[in-house]
Amino acid sequence: MNDSGLVEAVRELGLIAPGEGAECVPLSGGVSSDVFLIHPTGCRDLVVKRSIPRLRVREDWRAPVGRDAQEVAWLRAVRAVDPRLVPDVLAWSRKEHLFVMEFRAGVVWKQEMTEGHVDPGFAGGVGVALARIHAATAGRSELAAQFSDSSNFSALRIDPFLSFTAGRNPDVAERLRILASDLLSRKSALIWGDASPKNILIGESGPVFLDAETATIGDPAFDVAFCLTHLLLKTVWLAAYAPSLLASFIALCDAYLNAFAVDEGFGQRAANLIGALLLARVDGKSPAGYLSAEQDEIVRRRAKMILKRSDLDLATLPGFWRALA
Repeated sequence: MNDSGLVEAVRELGLIAPGEGAECVPLSGGVSSDVFLIHPTGCRDLVVKRSIPRLRVREDWRAPVGRDAQEVAWLRAVRAVDPRLVPDVLAWSRKEHLFVMEFRAGVVWKQEMTEGHVDPGFAGGVGVALARIHAATAGRSELAAQFSDSSNFSALRIDPFLSFTAGRNPDVAERLRILASDLLSRKSALIWGDASPKNILIGESGPVFLDAETATIGDPAFDVAFCLTHLLLKTVWLAAYAPSLLASFIALCDAYLNAFAVDEGFGQRAANLIGALLLARVDGKSPAGYLSAEQDEIVRRRAKMILKRSDLDLATLPGFWRALA
């Protein structure tokens, strides 16, 4: 579907009036979807997202295009928790695998950190927001039924991050496979599955979460670990800001744990997952392209050290990481 076809699809959904013009601008950064900003001449800006079957990475990575249904459902479920946390879904075309949402102004959190603006207070706000979603959705049978299908999570997280990485790292392969099996067995709350700084806006009222194709009922530790992994990666990439990034790691952990009553093994599971996800960002199907070859090796070595330890949790991991620098 070209740009004009996309505009017509949005028009058919009733969001652009007949005869009304609209400018369609592709937004960058989409690995698993086409994302466009549409400027209709007579109304507010719109964002359109359409799933694609093959992701834009070097490896052959494919996922079901029907994952838009899961994302729309997650956005609506989170809006029921707090409408400030996600954009409003205005229309959805199951046939075209696309949906339209409101445009939310804000600065991308990753970009802010890249430019040296590292705010542990905002990281704490992300922790609180994640905790609120998990707390509000934990143990709800209707959500468990609605999000019971974990095929998208498997295709976009388990297979490319854990299973593929295990194939490249025989020394920790069994550890990664055990973590993957454990993840799929836990079904306690609605998880986002893509809590990356590139998917979080610094909005007027706090964090705004975007991109939820991987949403499922699962282990809340995954969301926390996924976000914290990015903060640790950036201590290697942006070494000058490492102290503030580690402070952000701690702030997010503390805020989350103060807002959500986790189970006894939560901290250790999250630390184990951070080790696995760090390794996946250099040896998985979705590597962190901003790292140099030397930085890849630093991350690989540290990730394996975490995976081979059984005594680390969210409280002890920052000190362990700091000592490795």
